[in-house]
Amino acid sequence: TISYRPEIDGLRSIAVIAVILFHSKFSTFSHGFFGVDIFFVISGYLITKILIENKFDFKDFYERRVRRIVPNYFFILFASSIIIYQLNPDIYTLREFSKSSYFSISFLSNYYFMANDYFQQNISRPFLHTWSLSIEEQFYIFYPLFLFFFKSINRNLKISLFLILITLNIILLNSGGNLK
Repeated sequence: TISYRPEIDGLRSIAVIAVILFHSKFSTFSHGFFGVDIFFVISGYLITKILIENKFDFKDFYERRVRRIVPNYFFILFASSIIIYQLNPDIYTLREFSKSSYFSISFLSNYYFMANDYFQQNISRPFLHTWSLSIEEQFYIFYPLFLFFFKSINRNLKISLFLILITLNIILLNSGGNLK
């Protein structure tokens, strides 16, 4: 296990404040998305540290992630579904809500909300905030596999792959991250 790092809690606090200020619509703080970026960097750092410094067991890693996230997440989705139905049983709202629920349950809501205007908040899209959890879950699924693969290849191929990833990253940054 990794040792406690108080500075990480400080970074988490900054991230939470940035997200709260952004969603509070303070005009001087319109770039609160960097709070989410801070969370992603912290998560990437901690997971990489766990994967590299410990004897890695895929089954144990994925089992711990499922036990930590899925029960609470599915409970919230279920309870919210009941509340939404009670608040507004309109068929259009329920149809939109069902799509939102499906993509949230499958941890693909980041793709759904990206394609359907993230900032269009309404009662039929209460799971809008799940986009970041979807990204994190996708990271948990694919990143350990990537590290395992990366660790097993020779040095020249590692360098080539690293350069390709840097190039792809630059292309995505220059396109604003839009793949549309």
